[in-house]
Amino acid sequence: MRTEAAKRVELVFSLFDANGNGVIDSGDFDLMTGRVLEVATASDDDARAALRTSFRNWWTTLATELDANGDGVITVEEFRPFVLDPKRFGPTIAEFAEALSALGDPDGDGLIERPLFVSLMTAIGFEEANIHALFDAFAPDADDRITVSTWSSGIVDYYAPDMAGIPGDELVAPRAVA
Repeated sequence: MRTEAAKRVELVFSLFDANGNGVIDSGDFDLMTGRVLEVATASDDDARAALRTSFRNWWTTLATELDANGDGVITVEEFRPFVLDPKRFGPTIAEFAEALSALGDPDGDGLIERPLFVSLMTAIGFEEANIHALFDAFAPDADDRITVSTWSSGIVDYYAPDMAGIPGDELVAPRAVA
């Protein structure tokens, strides 16, 4: 696994541990789902349901693949070595990428405006300065928008163990607090 991917793994664990208790469990995914849907007020019921399903499937896949001792929680030790395995998680990641990026486009024009992107990513738990750096790395148009497919592809790339120098690496770059 590339160094960049290892940093992404650590960040993803901390985000998935939404309640901050040091392990990942189904309640963390419920908490994160609620946070994201709370800011996706303009999205239709189908888009909201797709996100809810994708988070539920994330947890189910993680629990099935990584909960080595069957205790209903995933420790960082269980998580680290396997979470970026495309064979185990590729379909789950693709489903999540599609659902989250669709929430960013409630009007269906194929474009995501920065304010909603920032709100959704903040709800997941990313740092705002890193979110803006990521959005900029996606090369927004003159009206400060990116395409749904750009974001969806960026999410899939973020979970790839062999990827480096990708826009998603902006999410793990240390930034000074303004």
